[in-house]
Amino acid sequence: MSDGPKAGAKWSKYAVEDGNLVRKAEFCPVCGPGVFLAYHADRKSCGRCGHTQFNE
Repeated sequence: MSDGPKAGAKWSKYAVEDGNLVRKAEFCPVCGPGVFLAYHADRKSCGRCGHTQFNE
């Protein structure tokens, strides 16, 4: 069926360090906390509002 869990799964965006939850991905500046930006080769984009930040 599948080769394992998806790399983009929500659980992969978080880590537990010293008993505290740490968010590893960047949030959308428009939508706020809880909505992560998707990383592409030339940009970061939000799937909810469409906000895009191009890499320099």
